[in-house]
Amino acid sequence: MAIAVGTKAPAFKLYNTDRKEISLEDLKGSIVILHFFPAAFTSTCTAQMCTNRDEMSTYKDFGAIVLGISVDMPFSLKAYKEKYEINFDLLSDANKRTIHDYDMYHCNFICGIKGVAKRGVIVIDATGTVAYVEETANTGTQVNFDALKEALAQLR
Repeated sequence: MAIAVGTKAPAFKLYNTDRKEISLEDLKGSIVILHFFPAAFTSTCTAQMCTNRDEMSTYKDFGAIVLGISVDMPFSLKAYKEKYEINFDLLSDANKRTIHDYDMYHCNFICGIKGVAKRGVIVIDATGTVAYVEETANTGTQVNFDALKEALAQLR
């Protein structure tokens, strides 16, 4: 079960694909959308990230900042970001702390791979409170982008 709506969002400091540290504290006062995904270069994850890429103008209209989070290393995420022309930061949670803090830790992925991010979305409002949570039933299921947009509309 993912983190609860109405709770304070846990702080994080993660590195992006340029190895620049991004923290929740740096984004204070903004709506933040955290898209958790298990692994770069996999089909459902790529669909999730590319949908975000294609919806970026919608997210900007809501004043939201989109971040993708996985346990992949920054250099792998950089290659992934470049290949698919991702237009938002992808953050590396290689130490798996943030996926634990947000209850987005997936014990058993595929082929015996353990300890990746679950697929899900968390929206943090401008006050740092969790405003929306979605965790998919399995990693092959896509997130509900319509429900995400509805949640963003309610923050206006």
